[in-house]
Amino acid sequence: MGFQKGGIVLVEDADGFEIPMAQSDVVVVGNDDYDTGHMVQIKTQQKKVDVKTETVPEPTEKVVRSTFANHYDVVEERKGGDLLTAYLAFVPTNEKAVTQCDFDCYFINDCNYFLQMSYMVAEGNSWSLKAQMEVEPNTKEYIETVTREKLNTLGRVAIQLMAYKRGKPFVMKPVINIDLRLDPVKFFKLHTFRENDFFDEKALIYTIVENDKTPRPVVVDANQLKSEMYASRNEEPKKEKSFYEKPMKKRKGDEDVIVVDLHAEALLDTQAGMTAIDILNYQLDYFRRTLDKQKDKVGQRLIFIHGKGDGVLRRAIINELNYRFKKYNYQDASFQEYGYGATQVIIK
Repeated sequence: MGFQKGGIVLVEDADGFEIPMAQSDVVVVGNDDYDTGHMVQIKTQQKKVDVKTETVPEPTEKVVRSTFANHYDVVEERKGGDLLTAYLAFVPTNEKAVTQCDFDCYFINDCNYFLQMSYMVAEGNSWSLKAQMEVEPNTKEYIETVTREKLNTLGRVAIQLMAYKRGKPFVMKPVINIDLRLDPVKFFKLHTFRENDFFDEKALIYTIVENDKTPRPVVVDANQLKSEMYASRNEEPKKEKSFYEKPMKKRKGDEDVIVVDLHAEALLDTQAGMTAIDILNYQLDYFRRTLDKQKDKVGQRLIFIHGKGDGVLRRAIINELNYRFKKYNYQDASFQEYGYGATQVIIK
């Protein structure tokens, strides 16, 4: 085969004759070492004719599959590694100045499966794909370096994983999709970076999946948790008190007065996971429902103990009485009996 001016290529056929062809009508095939003497293919509208100057074995599906399998036979597996385990790690770039340095983010594959990993960061109501890669068994891969300025953008990170093995049968694993909430404050605390099995340096490590189990969500249903705790001890949960039983009581010697304690600790068994606004709304809701329950008892006196504090709850109660329950009379309760932190309401 040779080349001539004007874009002409001389192609040798099976009988040894050189046929001039336009360069645009031929393509090089089977060319692994850029030697144009291997194989060319003539492009025509009617048919394709292979003209070879050397004998090159045609690849078959069997050969390709065999090569594919053999390439991954070298992967070493460890005992107990068939349970999916993976972590997200943040390693300080300067261990001696953790509170001032940046952080290298790594994905750790601590199992015998290949993991197809997608790493995403929440941006408002949408997500942004930051990295997508295949991670070999029992290895770790660098994802990105997170500067201190970017820490606040990592409030929510999502990891998606698909597990498989190459060249051998394996147990199918479910696809993992986990939403991690990263607390930027942790990056400023030395004790959150700990010794570990994956880095020489201390690292902040989040569990994605461990021994085929993903971590439980941070937000837990309190009633469900209580039921599970009693079930584990083969006990029945205690019957809840009625809504009005605990904080409401009659005052001795004066049966027409009902005292209602609106302190959070009197109304709630636990305040875990509740913000100050959540608690205030709960107290006001209790106040409203108490008055609604007593609305038909004309002349009924109620003492709402709200405490002095900073006055937020008291102002909210007065606002309710001025607009929602304005037909009722109210005044500060007896200072001698209740101090400054109580309001008396009379049903009319």
